[in-house]
Amino acid sequence: MRHFRHVLRLGLGAVGAAGAALPAAAAGPQYWLDPAGPVAAMQGQLFLLTLYIMLGIFVTVSGILVYTLVRFRERAKAGARAGQAGTAVQRETAAAAEEELPPQIEGNHKLEVVWTLIPFLLLLIIAIPTVRLSFALAADPGEDALEIRVVGHQWWWEFEYTQLGIVTGNEIRIPVGRPVRLIIQTDDVIHKFWVPKLAGKMDAIPGRTNQMWLQADEPGVYYGQCAELCGTHHANMRMRVVALPPAEFDAWAANWGRGPVVESEAQLAAVERGRQVFETRACFACHTIEGTAAQGTAGPNLTDIGARTTIAAGILDNTPENLARWISDPQAIKPGSLMPRVGLTPDELQDVVAFLTSLR
Repeated sequence: MRHFRHVLRLGLGAVGAAGAALPAAAAGPQYWLDPAGPVAAMQGQLFLLTLYIMLGIFVTVSGILVYTLVRFRERAKAGARAGQAGTAVQRETAAAAEEELPPQIEGNHKLEVVWTLIPFLLLLIIAIPTVRLSFALAADPGEDALEIRVVGHQWWWEFEYTQLGIVTGNEIRIPVGRPVRLIIQTDDVIHKFWVPKLAGKMDAIPGRTNQMWLQADEPGVYYGQCAELCGTHHANMRMRVVALPPAEFDAWAANWGRGPVVESEAQLAAVERGRQVFETRACFACHTIEGTAAQGTAGPNLTDIGARTTIAAGILDNTPENLARWISDPQAIKPGSLMPRVGLTPDELQDVVAFLTSLR
C-alpha cells in the first residue's frame, strides 16, 4: 500500500506540473489555449473539461493497476519462498498462501451498475456542453456582424469584405469586439482556415461553402495558417488577422483604395514611374490595384499592399528590400509559386517597389 501511495503522488505531481507549464507556452503566437475571443474561449473550455475528465480516468485506472501489480506481486513472492520449506507442514502452509485470492466480485450487480453508470455520467457531462457549443458556433452572429468571404488558393488567402467592397490578401483587418462572419470557399484544392487564438478550424472544400464566425476581444495581430495539406507550400500558406479599435478600423476602411501616399516630389515621380511599369508589364495581368489599369485576379489584390505587415503569404516581413527580392525571383523564396519572374531592370524594380510601398 505504501508503494501505491508513492506512485500515485508521483503521477499527480506530474499532472500538476504539466498543468502549471501550460501558461508558460502562451508566448507562442499560435498557442490556442490562450484565447483572445469568445469562440476560441468556448472551444478551449470544452477541451480542458474533456482533458481533465480523461486525466482523472487515466490516473484512477493506472493507480488501481499499479496497486494490483505491487500488492499481489509481493504476496506471490512470499508464497514462493514458503513453498521451498522442507517439512510437510510448511509446504501445506505455503500452498494455502499461494491459493489466497483477492475478493471476487463477479456477478455483483451493484458494482456492475455503478461502473456502468459512471462512464454514462461522464459522457453526459461532456455531451451537454459539446451540443451547446455546436449550436453556439452554428448560430448567426447577428446583424451587426462584419461579413468576409475567404477564398483559399495555392498558396495564399483572398479576403473580400462583401459589405464594404474591399478585397485584400493574406491579411484581414477586423474591429475589436465585433463578430465577424466568414464565408469559407476554395478556388482549387481543399484548404483549412485556422486562426488558433480566435477560433477553431474550418474546411474550404471545392464546390461547397462553409461558414464560421470569430471575434477578437483585444487589439493585436493574430497568426493563422492553412491546416490542411494542400500541396508543396502548404506550410507557407499563412495569414494574419489584425484586430483594430473600431475607430482605427473605420479609418482604414474609409482610406482603402485612396491611391499612393507620398511625402516628396521625388518620391511622387518614382511612384508614377512604378505605376506605369506595373500597368504595362506582366504585373497588371495577375493583380488588381484599385484606380489603375491593373485588374487581374490570378494573384492577390495589392490595393493596400503597403499597409500589410508581411508579403508572400506571411513568409517575409513587408520591407522594400524583401519586396524587391520577392519581385526579382519569387521561385527562389517560394518554389512552385505561380508568380513568375517579371524580368525588370534594376531601375524599374526600384520604381515598382516605391509604387507598391506607397499604397497604404
